[in-house]
Amino acid sequence: MNFNTSCVISNKIAFKFIYSFLLYITKYHYTSTASSTLHGNETDLHALLDFKARITQDPFHTLSSWNHSIHHCNWLGITCNINNGRLIHIILPDMALSGTLSPSIGNLTYLTKLNLRNSSFHGEFPQQVGNLLYLQHLNISYNSFGGTIPGNLSHCIELTILSSGHNNFTGKFPTWIGNFSSLSLLNLAVNNFHGTIPNEVGKLSSLTLFAINGNYLYGKIPTSVFNLSSLYFLTFSENNLHGDLPSDVGFTLPYLETFAGGVNRFTGTIPESLSNASRLEILDFADNSLVGTLPKNIGRLNLLTRLNFDSNRLGNGKDGDLDFIASLINCTVLEVLGLADNNFGGELPKSIGNLSTQLNELALGTNSIYGSVPIGISNLVNLTSLGLENNILSGFVPYTIGMLQKLVDLELYNNSFSGVIPSSIGNLNRLTVLLIDDNSFEGTIPESIGNCRNLLMLNLSHNKLNGTIPRQVFSLSSLSIYLDLSHNALIGSLPFEVGNLINLEELDLSDNKLSGAIPSSLGSCASLEGLHMQGNFFEGNIPSSVQNLGGIQDIDLSCNNLSGKVPEFLGEIKGLMRLNLSYNDFEGELPMNGIFQNATSFSIDGNIKLCGGVSELNLPSCTIKKIHSPKVTIPLGSALVFVFFLSCFVAIFMRKRLGKKTSRERVTTKELELNISYSEIVKCTGGFSEDNLIGKGSFGSVYKATLLSDEAVIAIKVLNLEQVGASKSFIDECNVLKVIRHRNLLKIITAISGIDHQGNDFKALVYEFMSNGCLEDWLHPKNETKTLSFVKRLNIAIDVACALEYLHHSCETPIVHCDIKPSNVLLDKNMVAHVGDFGLATFLFEESCDSPKHSTMTASLKGSIGYIAPEYGIGGRVSAVGDVYSYGILLLEIFTGKRPTGEMFEGGMGIQQFTASALPNHVIDITDPTLLHNQELDGYNEDYSDEIALRYENEAGELSSMENCLVCVLEIGVSCSSTSPSERMHMTEVVNKLQVIKNSYLRLNELI
Repeated sequence: MNFNTSCVISNKIAFKFIYSFLLYITKYHYTSTASSTLHGNETDLHALLDFKARITQDPFHTLSSWNHSIHHCNWLGITCNINNGRLIHIILPDMALSGTLSPSIGNLTYLTKLNLRNSSFHGEFPQQVGNLLYLQHLNISYNSFGGTIPGNLSHCIELTILSSGHNNFTGKFPTWIGNFSSLSLLNLAVNNFHGTIPNEVGKLSSLTLFAINGNYLYGKIPTSVFNLSSLYFLTFSENNLHGDLPSDVGFTLPYLETFAGGVNRFTGTIPESLSNASRLEILDFADNSLVGTLPKNIGRLNLLTRLNFDSNRLGNGKDGDLDFIASLINCTVLEVLGLADNNFGGELPKSIGNLSTQLNELALGTNSIYGSVPIGISNLVNLTSLGLENNILSGFVPYTIGMLQKLVDLELYNNSFSGVIPSSIGNLNRLTVLLIDDNSFEGTIPESIGNCRNLLMLNLSHNKLNGTIPRQVFSLSSLSIYLDLSHNALIGSLPFEVGNLINLEELDLSDNKLSGAIPSSLGSCASLEGLHMQGNFFEGNIPSSVQNLGGIQDIDLSCNNLSGKVPEFLGEIKGLMRLNLSYNDFEGELPMNGIFQNATSFSIDGNIKLCGGVSELNLPSCTIKKIHSPKVTIPLGSALVFVFFLSCFVAIFMRKRLGKKTSRERVTTKELELNISYSEIVKCTGGFSEDNLIGKGSFGSVYKATLLSDEAVIAIKVLNLEQVGASKSFIDECNVLKVIRHRNLLKIITAISGIDHQGNDFKALVYEFMSNGCLEDWLHPKNETKTLSFVKRLNIAIDVACALEYLHHSCETPIVHCDIKPSNVLLDKNMVAHVGDFGLATFLFEESCDSPKHSTMTASLKGSIGYIAPEYGIGGRVSAVGDVYSYGILLLEIFTGKRPTGEMFEGGMGIQQFTASALPNHVIDITDPTLLHNQELDGYNEDYSDEIALRYENEAGELSSMENCLVCVLEIGVSCSSTSPSERMHMTEVVNKLQVIKNSYLRLNELI
């Protein structure tokens, strides 16, 4: 064998050896990979099953397909890699899932996308997510995760999307954010982050969207943030940030489309350089302390749709302040221009008529603008809201205003307008609010106003109007909030057509020169609560039809020429709280029933022919006419003896009645007086059977009972006198209920105090039975059969507001309920709400009915956790605004379906901050899902660029009618539940605003 042959043999042996080795390696590798994949698939499966096991609510049955009959890679929302079968995506947005997130999520090694947006996950976000080193997209916005964002999330350095807005995360803004060099979207909005914004954010050179609005951040925004030149969406509204905006921001952020920093403490001027950010569509810095004026070349931003600088300190109150408006002519797609509540001076420029024809909101109210309204304003044909109130505008309102036929809200009040009210206003048939009071309009009221068939509020008061009131005004049956024509020089009689105002709550015709009789048709105004006709020349009797005004609370007929007897039926109107008949020509005996029993609730000054009445009035007694007869004479002594015995009889009778009432602590109504013994209560409640138990309160239990006598159904609250404070609660509730009466307050039938069969004290209160139970059971039902529509919720909210408005402002001594919550709101068979449980109520003895602010006593934390006003917790005095706070929380609960004491609010933001941070653009995300079960939600494209587009579209887009109403309602709730008592709404304002919202919603949906 030569060398070459041996080499060939050696090579063959070597080749065979290598081939065998490679075959072995390949076989081993395949077996190893298959085994690894199989093992990995099992890991993924177990992680998903653990995920499902922690879901407590799945209303859309999203996870019903997650079972062993289908491979987990085919489960809804799951995507696997086609090569190795490993799970890479979990996409489950808008599924309303509720529960906690399993830590085993960290075992999904190859996961790249996790999207659980818009559900109800709560608890802490698992630390184990930091093991997902391939994770790129993480979207958990609109949930209820709490605690801190786990720090080891910083290991996921491939993240491009981190969206955790609208949760309850707390703690400081994480500095490790700077590790994500590829991050393009960072959304931490509407959480509980505090502290300052770290400089590390400036390292995110690829960032395009940065949203941190709705937190508790303070300090200045790092300069490095304004150097992230790729940003096109930047919002940090609703924090506590301060400082000046950088002068070069328009150069360093040239691609900005949305730039919003409203509701902060920014000072300084608006940077001129902003005009360089030519892509800007939304520029909103309302509610700050900016000074100066807007850049004169702001019109270079020709893509602007929203420009809002309401409530700043802009302007100098001088000419030239509004010169920049001329440049806005170039902004041809501008829809909102908000400049109200500043200090802009100068003449209203004629160029305002050349603004975008797309403009639908123009707010210039509460400034120092003078001059007249340009005729060219008629060019703004898409205006729905025009606010010029509280300025020093003058001259005529141009006839061309009638061309703005889409106007819904026109507010010109408190200016110096003169001339006649243009009849072209009748062309504005979409108007719901027309407020032109406190001006110098003269001439007659145009008949054409009768064409405004959607008006809810009409105020023409405090002008110089004369002539008669057109009958067409009284044909506006849409008027439901108020009609105010007071303080003018109107003459003539009140037209019979006033009876058409069947929905009106307040009618004010005071201080005019109206005359004639009060028409009987006034009794058809069934919704009337306030009637003000003082300071006119009305004459004759008060028509008997007035007794049909079942909801009337305030009547003022003073300073007229009315005559005849004061009708007894006025005392029979149950809800009447204030009555002024002063300075008329009434005569005869004053009634002693109803309101006439309380001398502080009515006034009859200046009626010198009246006699009798309660002793406090000091009126002369009503003497019986002497009978002159030659045959019959009653000696004076006999008459005195008769009067003496009569007085004794009356005194004995009243003493017995009062003694009986005191001994039993018994309060009755005219409609039904019961004298129920303990034995009867035992029988009609089935021996206090659990089957008849309908509720438990702090001091007792409430039973449904059927009277044996007439089978009437009642509710009996039996006090647990072993509970500390129960007896005092009983007495307090009696004291309150015996002096109040309102259609939205739970009516007491009787109060009983006696002993049981064992000789123990027994106390009970008997009420009307509310067949639909309490609001608590409807908001948080144990089954899914109970649902409340938007209108029903709104009606309930209005009912409760009316009850509180009555307690605070219509009682002789104002009353604070101190325990407003869903379980104390009862619903009758017609779903009308009645406020009950006055066991904690407090009289405000030191205040008049017109201004109930503080009680003489300090609050001992009266109320229920979650609804107690924060000032009570630090020893604040009991006050009406404490009730307003509780009502605000209740209102938010009614429409969000979330309890203020829910787990999602533990240790984080409360329901007020939670709601405020979602308004206005994300109202649907926080609304009770059962209210929206018929509403189709937009789908979600997992691609993050679509997510950004959708978010942007939601911010800039127009809300639907219900969404818009929801925003308005929740804004009221947020205002009422403000931490600062001085910032809370007056209950009268709450009632008025809610009525406007309700009527607007019904009309928009053609339900009335």
